[in-house]
Amino acid sequence: MRLRAFSALAVIGLLAGCGRIIPEGHPPGQLPHPPVSRAPMSQPPVNQPPLNQPQTPIPPAPPPPSATALSVGVRPGPDLASLGLSDALAQGALVSFRESCPKLVVRKDVSGLTQPGDWQDVCATAALWPLRNAAGFFLSKFESAIVKDGATYVTGYYEPEIAGVRQRQPGFDVPVYAVPADLVHARAGDAPVKSNGQTPFGRYDEQGQFQPYYERAQIENGILAGKGLELGWAADPVEFFFLQIQGSGRLKAPDGSVMRIGYAADNGQAYTGIGIIMRQQGLIGTAPGQYPSSMQGIMRYIAEHPVEGAALMRQNKSWVFFREITGDGPIGAMGVPVRPHVSLAADPLFVPLGAPVFLAVDPSLAGASIANGLWVAQDTGGAIKGANRFDSFWGAGPDARTIAGGMLARGQAVILLPKGSLARLGASPGAQ
Repeated sequence: MRLRAFSALAVIGLLAGCGRIIPEGHPPGQLPHPPVSRAPMSQPPVNQPPLNQPQTPIPPAPPPPSATALSVGVRPGPDLASLGLSDALAQGALVSFRESCPKLVVRKDVSGLTQPGDWQDVCATAALWPLRNAAGFFLSKFESAIVKDGATYVTGYYEPEIAGVRQRQPGFDVPVYAVPADLVHARAGDAPVKSNGQTPFGRYDEQGQFQPYYERAQIENGILAGKGLELGWAADPVEFFFLQIQGSGRLKAPDGSVMRIGYAADNGQAYTGIGIIMRQQGLIGTAPGQYPSSMQGIMRYIAEHPVEGAALMRQNKSWVFFREITGDGPIGAMGVPVRPHVSLAADPLFVPLGAPVFLAVDPSLAGASIANGLWVAQDTGGAIKGANRFDSFWGAGPDARTIAGGMLARGQAVILLPKGSLARLGASPGAQ
C-alpha cells in the first residue's frame, strides 16, 4: 500500500517524510511500493520531430550508484539465543514471514545480502513449523547480521480512518482520486531508475517529453475534476492530507459503512515533510508557545491557522492516488498484508524485504519500549531511507494513531538472514 509510514516521522517527516506504506510493485506503495495492482494506464505516443529538423538526442545522465548493505558493510551479529526470543513474541513474526515467502523465493534482493535460493529451505520449513514453537524456528534457521553500525532510528505509521463517502454529498467535498489514464511510469531512459527498480511516475506532454504529474495545488484546484476519477469523497482536507501520507486508510460514512483504500500510484513529485518546514519556522518544538513536535501538534496548528496551514500542505507537492481494497489488508510493498506490531517499512537497499528484524531500542524514548522485539520488513516508505531506518506499523484506531504519531526510538537493529548467508558474503558467523 505504500503505507507511507507516518509516525513521529510525521513529526520529522511531516518532520521528514513518510515512509510510508508505498508499494514496491508500482509501486509504494509500497509499498516496491509491487505486488499492488493498479488501474491500466495507457502511454501516449511520442511525437516525432519533423524529418527536416535534425535532432541530436541527449541521453539522460546515469544516476549515481546507490549505496547498499554490502557497500556500507555487514558483519555477524550477536548469538540469536542471547536476544531472549519467546514463542509468544515470535508467533506473529512467523505468520507474517510465511506470507512473505512466495515473494522472497523469487524476488531479487537489491541489498545484496541474499539470493532467492537462500530462502527456499527456510520457507519450506516455515510452512510446516508449529506456531507454539515459533522462537525455535528463528533460532534454528537464521543467523544474525549487523548492517553498518546497527544504529537504528524507528518511527511509526498506522491506517487512519476518516469521514468519507462513495458518492458526493453535502459536507463531503474532498475528492479521493483513482489513477488517471495519463499517469505512467517513465519509459526506460527517460528518467533515472529508483531503488525499487522502477522509473518514477509522471506524464508525457504533447512533445513526448516525460515530466512529473500535476502537483498538489493544481489537483486541489480541480485540474482532474469531472474526469470520473473520484473513488469517494472525504469530509476534512487536513485528515485526507494525513491519510495520503500514510498511503492507505478507511473512509467511514455516516451510516457506518467503511470503504478501505490503498496506495495505487503517486504523481512523481518530491515528497516534502511539512514538519521540517514548521520546525525551521519555529512553529513546533519544545519552547514556550510552540506546538508539540507530533502529528497531533501539527494538525492542531493547521486547525487553528487554516490559511497558513493550507499553504503549508501545498508545499508538499506529492499526491497519492488510491484504489479500493477488499479483503485482508492493508497491503504493503511486498503485496502481502502488513500486521500491527509485526510489520516494518524499510529501505530495500539495506534490508531484504521479507527478512525478520530484531529491534532493541532505548526504552526511555517515546513509545520505544513497545517497539522492542521481532518484526518483519514488508513495506517501504518515501522517507524510510538508509541503513537501519525503520517505520513500525501499529494498525488502525485511536490507540494506533497515538502510538504512531509519537513513536520516535533509537537503538540497535539486527537483521536475521538464512544460515550460510554470512559465509557466502565472506563474513564469519563465529565472531562479531
